[in-house]
Amino acid sequence: MPEDKEGVCYKERIVVKQNFQMCDVTNRKILDQLKERKPQITFSCDAEDETCNFQFWVGRMESFYCGLDTCSFSSSNKYNKNITTYRCEHISCACVPGRALCGEEALDISDFLRESIKGPATLTSQLTEGGSSSDGSKFDEPEMNGLIKSVFGDETITLQCESGECLYRTDVPGYTRPVKEINTPLIAGVIAGCALFVVFIILLVWILSRRSFNIGPIHLSDDSDDELERLMAEHKPASLQFDNVSYHLNGKQILSGVQGIALPGQILAIMGASGAGKTTFLDILARKNKRGVTEGNFYVNGERVLDNEYKSVVGFVDQDDTMLPTLTVHETIMTSALLRLPRDMGISAKEQRVYEVEKQLGIYQIKDQLIGSEEGKARSISGGEKRRVSIACELVTSPSILFLDEPTSGLDAFNAFNVVECLVTLARSYNRTIIFTIHQPRSNIVALFDHLILLAKGRTVYSGPFASCQQYFSSMGFSCPPGFNIADYLVDLTMHMETSQLPAEESHPPAPDVASAYARTANSSVRAIKSIRSASNMSLDTSSYGSYNEPVQRPRNKRKQSIKQQQDRKLYTRKKSSASEPMTPRTDDEVSDVNDDREGLKLSRQQGQVPPQVLDDPHQLPPPAYGDPGLEELVTNYAQSDVAKSVHDDIDGAVKGALRANGSTNASVSVLQGTMRGYRRTSRLSQFAILSKRTWRNLYRNPMLMLTHYAIAILLAVLSGFLFYGLTDDIKGFQNRLGLFFFVLALFGFSTLTSLTVFSSERLIFVRERANGYYSPITYFAAKVVFDIVPLRLIPPVILGAIVYPMTGLVAAWPEFSKFLLILVLFNLAAAAICLFIGIVFRDGGVANLIGSLVMLFSLLFAGLLLNHHAIPKVALWLQSLSIFHYGFEALIVNEVTYLTLIDNKYGLDIEVPGASILSAFGFDVGALWADVIGLAVFSAAFIVIAYAAMHILLIEKR
Repeated sequence: MPEDKEGVCYKERIVVKQNFQMCDVTNRKILDQLKERKPQITFSCDAEDETCNFQFWVGRMESFYCGLDTCSFSSSNKYNKNITTYRCEHISCACVPGRALCGEEALDISDFLRESIKGPATLTSQLTEGGSSSDGSKFDEPEMNGLIKSVFGDETITLQCESGECLYRTDVPGYTRPVKEINTPLIAGVIAGCALFVVFIILLVWILSRRSFNIGPIHLSDDSDDELERLMAEHKPASLQFDNVSYHLNGKQILSGVQGIALPGQILAIMGASGAGKTTFLDILARKNKRGVTEGNFYVNGERVLDNEYKSVVGFVDQDDTMLPTLTVHETIMTSALLRLPRDMGISAKEQRVYEVEKQLGIYQIKDQLIGSEEGKARSISGGEKRRVSIACELVTSPSILFLDEPTSGLDAFNAFNVVECLVTLARSYNRTIIFTIHQPRSNIVALFDHLILLAKGRTVYSGPFASCQQYFSSMGFSCPPGFNIADYLVDLTMHMETSQLPAEESHPPAPDVASAYARTANSSVRAIKSIRSASNMSLDTSSYGSYNEPVQRPRNKRKQSIKQQQDRKLYTRKKSSASEPMTPRTDDEVSDVNDDREGLKLSRQQGQVPPQVLDDPHQLPPPAYGDPGLEELVTNYAQSDVAKSVHDDIDGAVKGALRANGSTNASVSVLQGTMRGYRRTSRLSQFAILSKRTWRNLYRNPMLMLTHYAIAILLAVLSGFLFYGLTDDIKGFQNRLGLFFFVLALFGFSTLTSLTVFSSERLIFVRERANGYYSPITYFAAKVVFDIVPLRLIPPVILGAIVYPMTGLVAAWPEFSKFLLILVLFNLAAAAICLFIGIVFRDGGVANLIGSLVMLFSLLFAGLLLNHHAIPKVALWLQSLSIFHYGFEALIVNEVTYLTLIDNKYGLDIEVPGASILSAFGFDVGALWADVIGLAVFSAAFIVIAYAAMHILLIEKR
């Protein structure tokens, strides 16, 4: 090379004119065989002659050499990898006598080299940006490879080479880095795989939803019958006594001085008008968590019992039916049985018990139908059938005391009677105690009552045996008319007495028009009692009504009677006639022709007889009596009655009997432990398995949310991959990476708002099942979280990441790809946990949605893209540590850009900028990758724990 010409050392491995390479042998067995003597080779090629020379050295001493001819040289340059290949068709080798491998020791390969090595031979070198396990060089020749494999166990001679060639600067080959290649077949395969996965899920859901819910007959053994008999027989009968029960809420007295007794094998009905306090009183007897202050004495078999022991032997059926609409009738009742029947009871025995209850309540024929809902597409069972399913969920456990809040509401008369008759059978056949509230029972239902408590404005009008009820009120002058339902009569009586007392300044008779209007609008059954006191003092002459009736009267032939008026008259009135005149039925036409002087009278309070009813025109009423004590007198009369005294004596007798049985001489009753211990229910692990199965059924029978998540993940992944296809390693590529990661995190952050409804849709179901002792709260929470996390929070990020990563050309390495998916999954879990907590704390769905959106927007602000870290005021810098978007965004961009070299072309010059420098300029911490990953994991775990704590504390039944 002339001295006046500037020369350079060209170190690329492709030959330009004459290339020289020095390589270290890296085969492990060769190194072990030669020990401290280092094996090396030299390889030189001449491009003009198309020849190459190969020399093998041991300890810097040449052992053998080879000449190669008919050589070709090629180079394959990719975006991040270069491969050079030297191939020579012919090779001739010879040993240096007395050297290593050539006779110096026992090993001599001279003949082998001379006779066997003929070619072709290749020297291949690979160099990857950032390094790779496959980087390096190797020398291949078929016969030599066989020798190396048989002697040293390797496939070929492996090398680590350095290359150099002296060239004029003008002879140095130009180089343009290839455009990054996108693995199109891989992308197509991933998209197709994700689509097939979604199709598989759809088919699975379709098959499960189309599958018959009928599980077929079960084969029961004699042991099942024995277990059922033991369940029904081995229990301690429970009588319930209570007195002086009062309840105050916000300074208002709801109940006052209620007493009574409920015995095993008998039915206690609680009746009263709307607002009388029936449900409140039933809640107090069942020891529900009330918002107000409860006072009174409560005994079970004459003993005070701890609340947790008491609740283990009672059942409670709410007035409103709350069940999962996606389960069948049998699955709903079976879930209750599996969770609440004894732990040591076999599954077949539990299922037999479920079948028995279904048959008792007349729902066996619909056991395979879905519960359904009004909003659902599938047909649901009727309201009456839902009511019986709710009752069956409690009856299946055969509790010692069963409370029911209006069990006949929503049922027709026939099914209402069947339900109550089933309760009577349970009480009398298995010695259970049944207590329920009821509204307007039919006469054949009333006949089944053993005890009755009649309430009015939270006060006791009657509490005692139902058989003595009618005689008791008749003795007070309130006789139920023949053919009139005693239950309706008593409720109407209490309603009238509640409204009969007026303030002193209103005790004068009302104006005529007011009295007339009142008479016209009052309910007919109330009018049957309205003027009980005044009727006996009134004449049959219409003049006795004075001017009250003048504005009301109009000619008979101008008034047309309604059907209701005719029915009321037939039900509540009788014609005025002499005692000897027989009662002859009349047609409607005959009734309309009756003489106008015939006026009607209401039931009068006359001792020992039923007053006549002669009212033809329901609009003509005696004026109501004012100044009567009304309800106060009814309450006082009961408190002073023999019935009340008898109930009180029974309570005292039960308490004293319990004291004697316990060997106590102290007159005061203390709370005893272990007197009403229930059986052991299923373990928490079994509860989790049962609830997980129920949650999975609910998920696949209502799959739209899950399938929508998967479909959106695939569609947006393809769209993002199309928009950000083939990211380049320059400033524009860096900006696009920022946009891609920001969009992906925003997508998952706001899609997790669906976690707000994980508990809201089943809030009431959970609260009531928890109050009734179905399961431990942590097992329900774990089942819900697992079946929300796995299908909705783990799979969509994996689907999206698997499609986006190869399409956009992010760092093509498994470690970076694995960290990319890990970051997406942890971010999705953290966002879902936050939304889960918000959904539990805020009952209103709109408020929860608003709060969740604001939290996500606040976190998005501090991600690092919209607001530079260095621009945040120091007093507000701590807010960035609360942003899950910051942790996720920083981790993603650091994982991708840290080891990239970005090229910016300015004014014809390529300026190389290390990725770490740009990250630092944007305020990202290059070394914070794993710290951010840990931060996301901590947020996920912490908010799941906080969400459970909120559920455990806040979602408690408060009535």
